[in-house]
Amino acid sequence: MTTTIIRTTTKILAPLILVFGSYIILHGHLTPGGGFQGGAVFASGLALLIVANNKEKVKELFDKVPLSQLESLGALGFLGIGALGLMGYTFLKNVIANSGFLFGAPTPEGINPGYLNTGGTLSYLNIFVGTKVLAGLTSIVLIFFLILRRERDEW
Repeated sequence: MTTTIIRTTTKILAPLILVFGSYIILHGHLTPGGGFQGGAVFASGLALLIVANNKEKVKELFDKVPLSQLESLGALGFLGIGALGLMGYTFLKNVIANSGFLFGAPTPEGINPGYLNTGGTLSYLNIFVGTKVLAGLTSIVLIFFLILRRERDEW
């Protein structure tokens, strides 16, 4: 049973945490952080939503979310981006940088002043790693939540 304070705080904080996790994932090639850290922050926002709601609401929310498929997509996407580098180079070579494609704008000399479009394959790798981490950690929290709620209901 959650209190009104927990539910109200969750309604305010969860969207902010999810946006901040997305920010960390997308800016991982420019600032400290990246796919793993951003995925963990994003998963903590989802964990907050899981803990603050009752079992029926959680099942309703997460029955529609294919967490195992998202985790697989993250792993396959990472391997696919890594395989792009094998076209005459090495695994994970940054072949998109300076190419003009999405996230392939020319990289500035010296310190990057914050141009998001300059990461090349690093930006894609961060997105796929973030997807894998957020799905995996959310799955773990969801399984623990459902097991603990079932044991509490049987008690």
